[in-house]
Amino acid sequence: MWVLIAHDNSRYLMPVPTGRSERRTARTISVELSRLSEPLPHDNERTVTENVSPRGARVVTEREWQPGARLLLISLQDDVRSEAQIVYCERLAKYRFAVGLELSARVEQWAKPR
Repeated sequence: MWVLIAHDNSRYLMPVPTGRSERRTARTISVELSRLSEPLPHDNERTVTENVSPRGARVVTEREWQPGARLLLISLQDDVRSEAQIVYCERLAKYRFAVGLELSARVEQWAKPR
């Protein structure tokens, strides 16, 4: 995608970045998700990732999460704790959702393919 910029009687075409900045790798990692704002008792959800990158993950959940909300992601096998923002929540089935997460800190161990 390109955008036309007009400045001082000149016009420039500039590329507009789209998508993610780093490739995701298909990897199943056990994680726990918990809300950061107004956490409720028994509100945590244990689930797995479908794919990961150093800056994000796609997880499959049993409930709908609100895009824009912040949560805490804890990897139960990689010793990772990171705040994350929900980028999207896509319904896959009646009680199954794909949730895209943008991590607040880079996770180096997710940068290397296994």
